[in-house]
Amino acid sequence: MSLPSGRVAKWVIAALWIAMLVPAFMFAGKLGDVEKNDSSAWLPGNAEATEVVEQAKKFQPAETLPAIVIYDRPAGVTSADLAKAQADADAFTGIKDVVGQPQGPAKAQDGKAIQTVVQVHSGTEGWRGIRKAVDEMNKIGERNANGLGFHVTGPAGYASDSMKAFGGGGALGMITALVVVVILLFTYRSPLLPLLPLLTAGGALVMSEAVIYLLAKHAGLTVNAQTSFILTVLVFGAATDYALLLTSRYREELRRHEDRHEAMAVALHRSGPAIVASAATVAVSLLMLLLATLNSTKGLGPACAVGILVGLLAMVTLMPALLVICGRWIFWPVRPSYGSTGSTKEGIWTRVGAAVSGRPRIVWIGAALVLGVMAVGVFGLKADGISSRDQFTSKPATVVGEEIQARHFPAGSGDPIYVVAKAASAERVKTVLSGVPGVADVAPPVIKDGEAFILATLADAPSSKAAMRTVERARTAVHEIDSADARLGGSTAITLDIQRAAARDSKVIIPIVLVVVFLILALLLRAIVAPLLLMATVVLSFGAALGVSSLVFNHVFHFAGADAAFPLLAFVFLVALGIDYNIFLVTRVREEALRYGTRRGALTGLSATGGVITSAGLVLAGTFAALGSLPLVFAAQLGFTVAFGVLLDTMIVRSVLVTALTLDVGRWMWWPSKLFKQHDDPPPAGESAREPALAGT
Repeated sequence: MSLPSGRVAKWVIAALWIAMLVPAFMFAGKLGDVEKNDSSAWLPGNAEATEVVEQAKKFQPAETLPAIVIYDRPAGVTSADLAKAQADADAFTGIKDVVGQPQGPAKAQDGKAIQTVVQVHSGTEGWRGIRKAVDEMNKIGERNANGLGFHVTGPAGYASDSMKAFGGGGALGMITALVVVVILLFTYRSPLLPLLPLLTAGGALVMSEAVIYLLAKHAGLTVNAQTSFILTVLVFGAATDYALLLTSRYREELRRHEDRHEAMAVALHRSGPAIVASAATVAVSLLMLLLATLNSTKGLGPACAVGILVGLLAMVTLMPALLVICGRWIFWPVRPSYGSTGSTKEGIWTRVGAAVSGRPRIVWIGAALVLGVMAVGVFGLKADGISSRDQFTSKPATVVGEEIQARHFPAGSGDPIYVVAKAASAERVKTVLSGVPGVADVAPPVIKDGEAFILATLADAPSSKAAMRTVERARTAVHEIDSADARLGGSTAITLDIQRAAARDSKVIIPIVLVVVFLILALLLRAIVAPLLLMATVVLSFGAALGVSSLVFNHVFHFAGADAAFPLLAFVFLVALGIDYNIFLVTRVREEALRYGTRRGALTGLSATGGVITSAGLVLAGTFAALGSLPLVFAAQLGFTVAFGVLLDTMIVRSVLVTALTLDVGRWMWWPSKLFKQHDDPPPAGESAREPALAGT
C-alpha cells in the first residue's frame, strides 16, 4: 500500500492516470450512444411482452413508438383545422425516424379535438432520436395554428419528455460537485485541499463511464439514462468518502512523521484495509443485482460496481500521489506540522461517547425502539409501480396532452394492446377480447404466415393501474382459448411485466445481499457476533429510512406511488453504504481494542473516526440529495431515501446504537476470534478515552 507515496512512484502514478484519462474522455462521451431506454429492452427474453415484441415484427415496424398528436379547440374544430391536421400529417412523414403513414387525422365525436397517430422509429438514436422527432412535430404543429391547441403525447411523447428530464444530468454533475466542494470546505477548513478529492473523483467518474461504455458496446451490458445519473452521484459520493478517510489518517500521520512520504505510507497501511473492505462490500452487493431478471436492474449492478472499484483505485493511487506531490502546504492555512498534537479541545463525538458509556444498554434499546417506530411507515409504501403520467414531479407537455386526449377520445387510443395468435383462432380471440371489461374496441385481425395480429384499444390510460388490471384479465381470457397459443403485448403489458419482474427481484436478491455482506464482515472482523449485530443495525436503519420516506412521499410530496424496483435499489444502496460507515468505525475500534480492550477501544474509535465519518455521511447524503434536481419521481424518491438513510445511519446508528452495543457486549463482539479472549477492563467512569492526536479528526 506504500507504492503511491514513493518519491518516484508518485510521479509515475500521476502520469499514468493522465495518460489513461485522455482516451477515457473520448469513450465516456459515447456512453449515451449505447443506452437502451426502451422499456421492452429491460425485460428478460422469456417475458410474455418480450416474446410478443419479437412475434409482432412481421406485422408492424420494429422498434417503434407511437406519437399521439392531439389538436383541440374548445369551440369546436373547423374544416380549416382538419385541413391543417392533414397537412401536418403529410409533413410528419418527412421527419427523420418517422416510419409508415400516420393514422388519421380523426375527429372526436364531440367535435372539439383531432387525433393523429405517428410511428417513430427508436432504433437509430434511441430516445434521443425520438426527442428530435417530437421536437420537429411540435414545430410543424405550432406553425400557423391560429388558436388551435397542439400536443404530442403517447409513448413517444413520454420518451421525449423523459429524455429532457434525463438531459439534466449535466446540471446534476455540477450540483453534485458543488455539494462536495461546500462540504469539503467546511470539513477541511482549507480552500485548496478540496480540489484534490474533487479532481480525483471527477477522473474516476470519467474512467468509469469509459469502462461501462466498452462493456455495453462489446459485452452486452444493458445501461440506460437512469444508470448514468445514479453513477454520477455514487462515484462522487463514495470516492469522496474514501478520500476523507485517507486524508484524515494522513493528517494524523503528518504530525507523527517528519517525512510526508513515510506519513502517507503509514496512512495507507492503516486506513487502506477499511477503505478496500468498504468498497468491496459495496461492489459485491451491487454485483448481486446480476441475479435480477429485469435487464435494467441487472445492468445497473455491474455499472455501479465499476464506478465503486474505479473510485477505490483512484483514491488509493492517484489521491495519495497528489497529496504527497503537493506536500503539507495543501492543508493551508492549518498545516499539520511534525510533532504537533492538533486540536486539544474535546470533540463532539468524544462527548457523545462519554454520554453513551454511562448506560449503554438503555441507550441502544432506546435507539432501537425509536428506529422501530420509524420503520412502521413501511406498511404505507406504495411500491407497486406508477403510470407514465405520474413519473414526473411536474406536469410536462405530454401529460397535458394525455389529459386532453382522454377528454375527447378513448384514453387508450393510439397506444393499444395487441395479441399474436394462430390464424385459425383469430375470430375467437377477437370475440373473447371484445368481452373483456376495460377493452373499448377491438380491430379486425390481420393474418400473415399462419399468424393473426389483433389490436385492442383500452378504455383507461395506458400503463395506468386500471389498464394493467385490464391486461391481466385479457391475458387470462386469451390464454384459455384452446390451441390459440395467444400472447398479449403492448406498452401497458410491458409495464406490467416490468413490475412483476421487479417484485420477484426484490424477494430473491435482498436475502442474498444480506448473506453476502455478513460473510464479508465476518472475514474482515474474524468474528460472528459483531457482523450479526452490525447487520441488524443496518437493516433496522433501512427500515426506519424507508418508513419515514413512505410518510413523506404520501403526505408531503403526494406522489402517486413508487417504482416497483425502488425498494430493492434503496435497500442495496443503503445497506451497502451503511455498512461502509460501520466498517470505518469498527475496524478502528478493533485496532484500538487490541491495545486498550473493547470498551475503551469503542470510545477511542468513535472519537477518532467520528468527525471524518460524519463528513463522509454529509457528502454522500448531499450527492444523493442532488438527485432531487431531476424532475423525476424515481430520482426524487431514491435521492431522498438514501440521503435520509445515510444521515440517520451516520448520526444515530453508527455513533449511538453501534457504540452502545459495543460497550454493552464488550469483548463478546469479537467471538470466536482471539481478541474475544483478551481481558477487557471497562474505562474509568466518565473517561472519554481520547488521544490528543486523534481529537478533532
